[in-house]
Amino acid sequence: MKPFPSIRISAIVAALAVAIPTAQAADASALPAPKALARLSVATEANQTYNRFIVTYRDGTSERSNRNNAVQNINAAIGRAGLGRATISSTGATIAPLQASYQRKLAIGADLIRTSRALNQSEANSLMRQIAADPAVAHVQPDFKMHAVRDIAAPADLQARAQAAMQAFTPDDPNYAQYQWDYWDATGGANTNNAWELADGTGVTVAVIDTGITQHPDLDLSLADEGYDFISDAYVSGRDTDDRAPGGWDLGDWTTTEPYLSDTTCVSADNPAEPSSWHGTHVAGTVAELTNNGIGMAGTAYNAKVLPLRALGHCGGYTSDIVDAIEWASGGHVEGVPDNTHVAQVINMSLGSGDACTANDATGVAVADALGRGTTVVVAAGNSGADVANFSPASCPGVIAVASSGITGKRAFYSNYGAGVTLAAPGGGIYANDASSGQQVNEGFVWSAINDGDTTPENPTYGGYAGTSQATPHVAGTVALMLSAAQAAGLAAPSPADIKNMLVGSARPFPVAEDHPIGAGIVDAAAAVNAALGNDSGNPDDGANAIALTNGVILPGQSAGYNGSILYSIVVPAGATTLNIRSLGGSGDTTLYVKAGSAPSADGSNADFVSAKPGNNEAVVIPKPQAATYYILLAAKKADTQVYNFTNVSVLAAYKP
Repeated sequence: MKPFPSIRISAIVAALAVAIPTAQAADASALPAPKALARLSVATEANQTYNRFIVTYRDGTSERSNRNNAVQNINAAIGRAGLGRATISSTGATIAPLQASYQRKLAIGADLIRTSRALNQSEANSLMRQIAADPAVAHVQPDFKMHAVRDIAAPADLQARAQAAMQAFTPDDPNYAQYQWDYWDATGGANTNNAWELADGTGVTVAVIDTGITQHPDLDLSLADEGYDFISDAYVSGRDTDDRAPGGWDLGDWTTTEPYLSDTTCVSADNPAEPSSWHGTHVAGTVAELTNNGIGMAGTAYNAKVLPLRALGHCGGYTSDIVDAIEWASGGHVEGVPDNTHVAQVINMSLGSGDACTANDATGVAVADALGRGTTVVVAAGNSGADVANFSPASCPGVIAVASSGITGKRAFYSNYGAGVTLAAPGGGIYANDASSGQQVNEGFVWSAINDGDTTPENPTYGGYAGTSQATPHVAGTVALMLSAAQAAGLAAPSPADIKNMLVGSARPFPVAEDHPIGAGIVDAAAAVNAALGNDSGNPDDGANAIALTNGVILPGQSAGYNGSILYSIVVPAGATTLNIRSLGGSGDTTLYVKAGSAPSADGSNADFVSAKPGNNEAVVIPKPQAATYYILLAAKKADTQVYNFTNVSVLAAYKP
């Protein structure tokens, strides 16, 4: 698997368009219903080839416990697929009969099988049909290779100015005020600066599954040697053998030299040749860059420990390696790897692929295992400007999927969206005012630690990227702050499900009408930490931050989680009649509280008008309204212990002048 790829600025337009291809298999519709209801994931990219497959055998079968039987089973499927005999290619060359070999047992219990040659899409689908037809098989899928989420690098002139500024400023975190809008800007930021009054991440470990980490004076590298390199393919890792290796160090992921340039499955229009991204270092900096140390910039949970796991290298990385990294990070056992002695309470994955994730997929199983161990999993939604439902692991059940917003609070034009997104976080809009084109500006990027080497690591520096990869560590860091605060207060650690509900319920409403759904709002680190501490936020605000409604104009796509609410306002002039306030559409259960002159209290007890019908279609009609500002609190229903929320609810306020 690749992280959602980092787009170099020189290839921004083309790369964004093809960051994570989603073309469906040409012959997918012809797949027969497999016997024994085995789940089969078809090869989804027509220009890809596959020579690695993840096969899950049912409990109690001989193949589950005996690798020789597993290989025999696959070779039988090869024969049934017509691939077990020698053939002649179009050039007249003899193609040897296909054979299977055993690679290893994954931590989830599935087996990794390799074929003696790469198969095209049609051949791969044919083989998987035959594998799935065996009653002993529960699930089969290609070992998809993915690429780092293609974030957008700040252009060279902005990078140079940032590095010059590093030398010009002194004392603590000299570039915080100039560059790190994502922490303090009242409109688009994550309100991290106010969270630091309550927590700093002490006692929490965040695993960053990515390209690894590099030496940097502004990073705590105390767990770098304790991490692990999970890449099990020498071509991808750059090491001499296929063996995994201790340490989470980034050796580089460049594709600008042979043999990568001649590999069309590695370098193509979809994945242009690029120097090393140092993607994992940048993400780690946003999670926990050292703060108040007089150097460079700040990090979200600056006293948390980052456990770097390398699963992405040259040409990306394999699903099987990322699955094992998820298991190991959360405390699971991985064959051939010493057990993790620094189990992570949070996993950050700024990576993905263009295929949907279900509970039965290898990644879905690993995520469920991590959640079951109490580890919260935070994932980038993706940079393809498409529905997150078609991307993995962002669509895996239980993850916190993060979209990207810019400094104005608007959805970044490249960000994935949809009902599967949990919330948004600052990721950078690239252009001034978060437009989809125009002038690139400092505040269009998220700035963090990085390295300046084109291939192997050289000098530590700082750099700007924009993408859901950058939005995600803001949320992972916020989770670390929440867990740290609860721990310091002597409270029980909230579960991953509790964490998700708290993030949704405490998210700040979007200051603009989003063009597509991107979750409950923008992550609010201070509010999330208060939620973890059980602090009652009281009145949602004094009305100053209410979303202004326009007479007769529907505001679509509003969402809030458990106990969440959104405050709106409308100015009603003298002489107006019949003020009609409505919520409609979407899903969930809402209550509408309306008050003239000031915002209703958080529980709505002082509201002038209330509508609390079942569902989301609430209505308040005021025949003779005052000349005043009316405040409208749309709240998730609060009753007994049931979890109520609402998603994509539209709001309308209209009066007759």
